[in-house]
Amino acid sequence: MTPAEREHTTDLLKGIAKTGAVMVIEHDMEFIRRLDCRVTVLHEGAVPAEGSLDHVTRNQQVIDACLGR
Repeated sequence: MTPAEREHTTDLLKGIAKTGAVMVIEHDMEFIRRLDCRVTVLHEGAVPAEGSLDHVTRNQQVIDACLGR
């Protein structure tokens, strides 16, 4: 997405989330950060971490399996 498309999509999803549930499956962490929402990490059928983006990206299991740091 272009930066303008990303901003528009973020605004749309935030608006929809005010009145209903929204599930976004995305690997672009900056896009997820812009949504400012609860994050659930799924890896091989398990949930190694849930919470804020900062919380899940500090989880060692998430780092090892998904972030490659």
